[in-house]
Amino acid sequence: MDWQAFFLTFRLASLTTLILLAATIPLAAWLTLSKSRLRPVIESVATLPLVLPPTVLGFFLLVLLGPRTAFGRVLISLVGHPLAFSFSGLLVGSVIYSLPFALQPLLAGFGAVDHALIEVARTLRASPARITLRILLPLARRSLLVAAVLSFLHTVGEFGVVLMLGGDIPGSTRTLSIVLYDQVENFDYAAARQTAGLLLLISLTALLLIHVFGQRKGADNA
Repeated sequence: MDWQAFFLTFRLASLTTLILLAATIPLAAWLTLSKSRLRPVIESVATLPLVLPPTVLGFFLLVLLGPRTAFGRVLISLVGHPLAFSFSGLLVGSVIYSLPFALQPLLAGFGAVDHALIEVARTLRASPARITLRILLPLARRSLLVAAVLSFLHTVGEFGVVLMLGGDIPGSTRTLSIVLYDQVENFDYAAARQTAGLLLLISLTALLLIHVFGQRKGADNA
């Protein structure tokens, strides 16, 4: 087992999940509460990574973050090094690629909240932030958990974006999915079974967490 890749993958998935939750909670709340005509456009852009091939997204990010674009050169001057083929660049790519997996469960959860409660809060002059914190999030706790778990698991298992944007640099961009690919390519099936088994165990444990939480919530509501 490549434990260096394991801890790097866990770090990448954890940071990605935290960043996505911080970004998608207010975004999902705005999409739920706002009546702006820009809602379909913003939601479509945020959902695009869901249908875009990972290698295509990885290629565009590789070009955008590289020294050949003005945006990439500005980032290099700020950070001090190219983001491509670094952990920081991998984190940026992971956040963008897993964005829909955090946003969609939150949109579904917020959308299921009784709209009458929101209207009453608006009548009482509650701000969108207060409505989000006091109404949407408490009533959509399971959606928040689903968003966190899906973001984490999707980052753990991502391959195309990692390969295109990060490559295979030990200790920097080599994740478990890259390790598994290398093991299979080298016909090291014994090691590949261990890596694949670990990824399977992580995924199964996380999904069980969702179902157990859902059952407890249902029992509490009953």
